[in-house]
Amino acid sequence: MSDVVVVGLSHHTAPLELRERLAVPRDRLPPVLHELAPRVFAETVLVSTCNRVELYGVADDPNAAARAAIDHLRGRAESAEELESSLYVLRGAEAVRHAFRVAASLDSMVVGEPQILGQFKEAFEAASETGTVGTLLGRCFTRAFAVAKRVRSETGIAEGTVSVSSIATSLAKKIFGELGGRRVLLLGAGEMGEAAGRSLAGSGAHLTVVNRSPTKATTLARELGGVAAGYEQLASELVGADVVICSTSSQTFVLTHELMKGVVKARRHRPLFVIDIAVPRDVDPRVGELENVFLYDVDDLQKVAQENLEARRKSADAAERIVDIEVGEFEVWRRSLELTPTIVALRRRVEEVLAAELERTLPRLGGLDEKDRRALDKMVSAMASKLLHSPLVALKRSGGEPDGAALISATRALFALDEPAKAEPEEKVAPATVKTPVPEKAG
Repeated sequence: MSDVVVVGLSHHTAPLELRERLAVPRDRLPPVLHELAPRVFAETVLVSTCNRVELYGVADDPNAAARAAIDHLRGRAESAEELESSLYVLRGAEAVRHAFRVAASLDSMVVGEPQILGQFKEAFEAASETGTVGTLLGRCFTRAFAVAKRVRSETGIAEGTVSVSSIATSLAKKIFGELGGRRVLLLGAGEMGEAAGRSLAGSGAHLTVVNRSPTKATTLARELGGVAAGYEQLASELVGADVVICSTSSQTFVLTHELMKGVVKARRHRPLFVIDIAVPRDVDPRVGELENVFLYDVDDLQKVAQENLEARRKSADAAERIVDIEVGEFEVWRRSLELTPTIVALRRRVEEVLAAELERTLPRLGGLDEKDRRALDKMVSAMASKLLHSPLVALKRSGGEPDGAALISATRALFALDEPAKAEPEEKVAPATVKTPVPEKAG
């Protein structure tokens, strides 16, 4: 039976440096997906965010597919040992549960943050456009979206500070007490940058937006009540800033060590707080070693995020119960995909065997009239129904049972339902010996 498989790593298991190396930008998703399907998975979706890189796939042999997926990831990791110690492999109901929890932001660094659902949808859309999504993953992801919606509407998990961007803003406020009158430089005008900017709006800070696209910078600055600066003004804006929040989509460092050495010198030792929420990182880690520069990356935000989690623990527990219910319903549906074809195949196999034996026997019975032939056909049909009654009842009941998938797989294996029926030549088939049981004597 085909299973959903997840092979991946996240902020729970892997350092930022490894997540950076494995991250796949949006425009690189199609070629990676084509490489994975159908060579590794029959269906596949790749989710790559600042906190996770995960391959979702469907395979008839989940173990072999997982090994092939790990080989694919190993090609982009510098250390095979570090990669394998950071990876997790989930299959079946646990893989589906993981997908639902990720979409509902229960597995996020900041539980309840809304960005992951949008990123999950983007990954699904990219795979759909590439043609690597089929029935099973299609259902898994669309149900994950529905689960996320239920969690947000039925629990209070999204209340309060609920994103990496807002956590970054909270950190900036903790550093300065209040941001009124402070100069905040927002580097990047994408989704994360916009979220950070909106968190800063109304704080009283003087906000400047710098982005490679002047139009995007100007539009966002206007919406946030700030000003835009050209990318060529980056160095001078860094000299005047108190806080810098970086969230570009660059694949290389934007704030290099060399650039920041000049900035630090020009600032004359005034402290500068740099919060890098981009993955891959925008800021060379060595910048944090410069005098009076205080650098925080996404992993440094985990402590603040943990405090955030404790505040909404009850909502998270309620959300987990919703996930449990939805996983159970998904598994019932998934088993139904195999259940009906299995029942049809089992009935056909038994009827074919009985019909074949009848055809072999008829020539030995001499001339039978049409009435006798119909009686034999009726008898064979009745035998098939009686033989199949209990197995079919058990199979139908298994649709809602935890071990239903195992029973379906066992049935297909025992009756070779995945193989074409093979009629052996009559002379090679040993005659069956049927012994009539002798009743035990009473007393």
